[in-house]
Amino acid sequence: MSLIGQYDTDNIFAKIIRGEAPCFKIYEDEDVLAFLDLFPQSYGHSLVIPKRAAARNILEIDSDNLAKVTAAVQKVARALVDELQPAGVQVAQFNGAPAGQTVFHLHMHVIPRFDGEGLGIHAANKADPVELEKLQARLSKRLQG
Repeated sequence: MSLIGQYDTDNIFAKIIRGEAPCFKIYEDEDVLAFLDLFPQSYGHSLVIPKRAAARNILEIDSDNLAKVTAAVQKVARALVDELQPAGVQVAQFNGAPAGQTVFHLHMHVIPRFDGEGLGIHAANKADPVELEKLQARLSKRLQG
C-alpha cells in the first residue's frame, strides 16, 4: 500500500476503537487508545493510536491529534519504564508498507528494551493471552494514576 490512498474504516485498529474487535487496553481517554501488541517484539510492547483521526500515517493526521497521540506515548513510556524497569524504551512509527507499516491507521509503537535481549521480529510470535492479561492489569493500574 502506498503513502497516499483512502482510509479503510474496516482496518483492525478502527474496529478496536469501535469495540468490534478486542484488545488488551492499558490506557484510554477521549482522543487516544493504548493497548498491548498481540505480536510483541519485547515484553510490554504497546501501541498508541488516535481515536478521532482517520489518518493512515503521519502525513495525514492533523497536528492537534498528533500532539495528543505523542503525549499519550510519553505517558505509556513512563508507565512501562516505572513498571518493567527496562534499560531503554524505543518509540517507533512507520509510514507506508515499504517502511514496515502493516496496519494503515496511524500508530506508534512503545517498546521496552532490556539488557541482553534483542528485538524480536514483529508478528513472528503471538503473545500468550494469559500473560498479556496479567501485564494489562499491571499497566492499567499504573496508568490510571
